[in-house]
Amino acid sequence: MGPGPGRIVLLTTSHRVAPGLLSWPAWQALHGADRVLCADGAHPQVPYLREAGITVDEESPTAEDLVDACAGGRLLVVVATGEGEPRLTDGLARLAGSGRVQMPDLELLPASYDLPGARLLDLVQVMDRIRAECPWSSQQTHKGLAKYGIEEAYELVEAIEEGDRDELREELGDVLLQVVFHSRIAEDDEEAPFSIDDVAGGIVAKLIHRHPHVFGDETATTPEEVKAHWLRTKAEEKRRTSVTEGVPLGQPGLALAAKLSSRVRTAGLEVPLPAGEGVGYELLAMAARAEAEGVDPEAALRAAARAYRDAIRVAEGFVGTDQDRHGDQRGDQRGDQDEEE
Repeated sequence: MGPGPGRIVLLTTSHRVAPGLLSWPAWQALHGADRVLCADGAHPQVPYLREAGITVDEESPTAEDLVDACAGGRLLVVVATGEGEPRLTDGLARLAGSGRVQMPDLELLPASYDLPGARLLDLVQVMDRIRAECPWSSQQTHKGLAKYGIEEAYELVEAIEEGDRDELREELGDVLLQVVFHSRIAEDDEEAPFSIDDVAGGIVAKLIHRHPHVFGDETATTPEEVKAHWLRTKAEEKRRTSVTEGVPLGQPGLALAAKLSSRVRTAGLEVPLPAGEGVGYELLAMAARAEAEGVDPEAALRAAARAYRDAIRVAEGFVGTDQDRHGDQRGDQRGDQDEEE
């Protein structure tokens, strides 16, 4: 029995993994190949393959060329370009479907895989290019973008409260964009530059330090014990002289009142609410009571306000879906930034 029709291996790699870090099956196929082809001479893998002693021919063969080259039981490896060689794979599919050609064995071999979070690298690269080439983005500052950070955070909260999974995913992306955008702007600072890697490195170190029950020798079996670990390590880091330090006064009033109440209660302080007349003091007392009962006063008020909104629209005789209504609102809120970009 003569040699078979051969074998074609389409080798795919991820640009998010350092060139040369290939799987063992990939290296076996490369070293055992009769020929290795790559249409892109500037492919990042090519120098590393040649350094490993593999001859790589810069060619862009047709499907027919590959099938002919495999005659006699030969093994051909095609290192796929970033587009994945659709012209070649479509051509091979047509030949196989014609029934007129004895086809070689065809194999798709992933040589490297994306790790979780790999697409974040794409976001960093895209943001870097936008910062360099977009007339609007290149002029932005931390202060100029601050309002968008607030808007996106509120839209994220709304998506969570509405329970819309698609909207939640999108809003998380919008919040992530703010982090990456500000980090890219920070790289341009002449006096104290930092990058997205510095930002990520800082939060990684903080999370490890505040979770000694995960990364250290301490134990925690309940959420309460975890919170105790967190508060203790946070206090050691911050070394604050007052429980009010670190509480942003610019946040919404109910959230501010609840946060102050939480700090007081957690610290075990006995601080009576200030005496006074008017709705402000009444709201302060209600926010403190809600916090003590484990209720987020901001979320509770928003839920009540949404019910009030729905009642208003019923009274107006409005007929429509919540999705349409929220879509219009979100479009209005996001319009400024979209138009400027």
